Amino acid sequence: MIFQKRNQQCYMLGYECFKAADDRKLDTDACVKVVLRNKNLGLDQYRFLLKTIVSSGLGEETYGPRNVIDGREEFPSENDAHAEMDEIMFSTLDTLFEKTGVSPSEIDILVVDVSLFSPAPSLTSRIINRYKMRDNIKSFSLSGMGCSASMVAIDMVQQLFKTYKNQFAIVVSTESIARHWYCGKEKSMMLSNCLFRNGGCSILLTNKRNLRDRCLLKLKCTVRTNIGYDDEAYGCCIQVEDPQGYQGFLLTKNLTKAAAKAFTGNLKLLLPKILPVWELLRYAISTLGKKSTKGQNLSFNLNLKSGVDHFCLHPGGRAVIDGLGKSLGLSEYDLEPTRMALYRFGNTSAGGLWYVLSYMEAKKRLKKGDKVFMVSLGAGFMCNNCVWEVMKDGLEDTRVWEDCIDEYPRKNLVNPFTEKYSWINDECLNFVRLDD
Repeated sequence: MIFQKRNQQCYMLGYECFKAADDRKLDTDACVKVVLRNKNLGLDQYRFLLKTIVSSGLGEETYGPRNVIDGREEFPSENDAHAEMDEIMFSTLDTLFEKTGVSPSEIDILVVDVSLFSPAPSLTSRIINRYKMRDNIKSFSLSGMGCSASMVAIDMVQQLFKTYKNQFAIVVSTESIARHWYCGKEKSMMLSNCLFRNGGCSILLTNKRNLRDRCLLKLKCTVRTNIGYDDEAYGCCIQVEDPQGYQGFLLTKNLTKAAAKAFTGNLKLLLPKILPVWELLRYAISTLGKKSTKGQNLSFNLNLKSGVDHFCLHPGGRAVIDGLGKSLGLSEYDLEPTRMALYRFGNTSAGGLWYVLSYMEAKKRLKKGDKVFMVSLGAGFMCNNCVWEVMKDGLEDTRVWEDCIDEYPRKNLVNPFTEKYSWINDECLNFVRLDD
């Protein structure tokens, strides 16, 4: 059993995040052009967008889809979606194969997770065709799992590694934005335009023990929680059509409640696996005899840093980061990588966690033996978390942060929208008709 378990380890050989060209940046002026093109919006919607963008936590250098930049968001084509996916998948995979020295023909397992785009042939088949991979490769396409899909894919690979020995596996995590830019006027559906941006990541995994000295990280454990049985949780983050027929992603007020429920349930299973026994005993003794209260924070009086060194949280938005940081009792230093990833690249859905990890590596935070706690939340509603162990010192590849890492952390995260467009909240405009 001991030897069998040793041969079932999941090691990460490398990963590469996507970074678009500079002409795809959605700065203040570009965002305003996109907003003004939507003739369904009025003063009330403009004010809502201003408030949302200012409080989102995103900066001036996030990237949007090509068709949105070019003004074709209302009528996207199939080619737009394929071009978006091809650019993200192939650019990250090309770099990953080059850096690791692993040939596409050596890949045994391929998993692609994209929630909102599931073409035929599949995206896995598209990758296999591009790189002429073997005919016996085990390929899987995951859809509909939202921002937590990457952790689902990682867990799937880990389970396959228990059955198949000496394997190479590729996980590609991204999201299709090109065909899903909301062009209606429903406020709860306009949120996605303010948060989601282009991005993605390709990860190379293996269970070959002879390669463990080359690996960056080793997967210690994963825990997946799905509370889709709860009607409120199931509907709090869902793709629908508005009354005008515009398709978009609906985010309801029940989202925070669902996230808290899924996160708490996940921690109950995960914490005993990652915290030392003495910390669990201390917590049990300190809470003994205390009457539990409804909605009590699971991490209250529990020192997570006794078993975890770094916290890689889903950069879903400033409110999400603030909520997770408060519930876990984290400092601003702990939250810095997530805040900076959100500010620089936005919410890149399933690929977001890897931008956070890349920031940690670029800042030379990761040391051999450190534990990295990854937290992801997604539609369903799901909370999928895992813990990695750093395998060696000297991890300092700057990757997508190469041209700007010295400028971070940014002290001032104020969005320029505040200064340029705060006049839109002027009460005098309530009596003015806004025409073209």
